[in-house]
Amino acid sequence: MRIPAHSVCTAIRDDIVAGVHERGSRLTEGVLARRYGVSRVPVREALRTLEAEGFVVTRRHAGACVAEPTEQEAADLLEMRLLLEPLAASRAAQRRTEAHLKVLRGLVRLGQERAVSGGGDELRSLGGWFHETLTQACGSPALTAMLTQLRHKIAWMYSVPVPADPVESWAEHGAIADAVARGDGERARALTAVHAERATAAHRVRTSQRPVNTSGARN
Repeated sequence: MRIPAHSVCTAIRDDIVAGVHERGSRLTEGVLARRYGVSRVPVREALRTLEAEGFVVTRRHAGACVAEPTEQEAADLLEMRLLLEPLAASRAAQRRTEAHLKVLRGLVRLGQERAVSGGGDELRSLGGWFHETLTQACGSPALTAMLTQLRHKIAWMYSVPVPADPVESWAEHGAIADAVARGDGERARALTAVHAERATAAHRVRTSQRPVNTSGARN
């Protein structure tokens, strides 16, 4: 597999999230360079970026390794998302463009159709696109970047099943999109808060990788 040098960071991050590089495992520049078909320079730059994001740590005598988050760190991510997603929805109601609305409505239409006919993986992808679009519509690059990074980390640490009642879940998506379309920031914030709390309750720590580190957890 060969990828452009500027995509190395994204590729390594995606592989960490997918569990290709397990928590605690070493990330050797030469091995990564061969895997992604690039020189060591972009790999080194990517590892620095991923360390700043919290996916990678540098250990004495071991070098770059995949981070091993604690239970408390994992829980904090969900709490931060509960605070930031409603804020982004409120801002989106004031700053969204017609292009954002068109995408949101199209995703709601598809999601509601698939919720009735079934399609777990597709529903999960549609939900992700909906929330990414809603975040982009908030008009704040800083907030968008923070939420994007949070979602990457949550996908890395947690497994998220399809909602028990996908029809109800997509009705919630539709109500959020309607509030954003009307410019009702307070309603968009409130609806997103309820939706995020329900979604968060279904998250389970991933067991397919090395268990989340419990040594630094606080009571």
